[in-house]
Amino acid sequence: MQFLKKLSGLSPRGVLRLRNLLFVLALLPLVRLVAFGFLDRLGANPIEFITRNTGDWALYFLCITLAVTPLRKLTKWNWLVRLRRMLGLYAFFYVALHFTIFFWLDHFFDVQEMWADIVKRPFITVGVLAFVLLIPLAVTSTNGMVRRLGGKRWQWLHRLTYVIVPLGVLHFWWVKAGKNLLAQPILFMTIVALLLLTRVLSKNNRQRMAQLWSRRSAGNAGTTGTTLMKESK
Repeated sequence: MQFLKKLSGLSPRGVLRLRNLLFVLALLPLVRLVAFGFLDRLGANPIEFITRNTGDWALYFLCITLAVTPLRKLTKWNWLVRLRRMLGLYAFFYVALHFTIFFWLDHFFDVQEMWADIVKRPFITVGVLAFVLLIPLAVTSTNGMVRRLGGKRWQWLHRLTYVIVPLGVLHFWWVKAGKNLLAQPILFMTIVALLLLTRVLSKNNRQRMAQLWSRRSAGNAGTTGTTLMKESK
């Protein structure tokens, strides 16, 4: 309990230290891959090992980023918001690595061959779509872009996360389904569904829905009243 209380009152300096620690820890999967490459421990199919590993970590970071807001609301650790951008950029970093390996080691930068593969295989189509949608989020992650776009437009753009993460899970599902390994995809699907459900059922969303419903009801009532007045004439 004392530990949780300390986290609740974490100072700005403490948040910075935690952020720096997470920054280093988030690089460890890449360091591990590089070390395995030098030690010749990438297995019988190194390309598959690297592709699978970077894809897994991309999905981990996407889910972690999506979990920041629900966790902040549950724990009242408001400082978690200061970690979200870095976690989101790491998600993009590992997705970009995953795509680069596909483009480089699988297709040797042959755009025509890669495009044919994207069109032919739905799981690749979904994965590439998720990567493309992530690009504008990464580009607009700076404070300067927030100011240029304006807060509301920036928030609407970054709600693409709610599309990107399910696409990532669907991509993962299709990859594993081909090998009849569905335990992990089901776990990810459950986690993402719960995280999205907490967004839908949040207090702010309930208030927005109530306001929207009241406006529609008022509009319908006004339209009905106008129609009745015209008919009475």
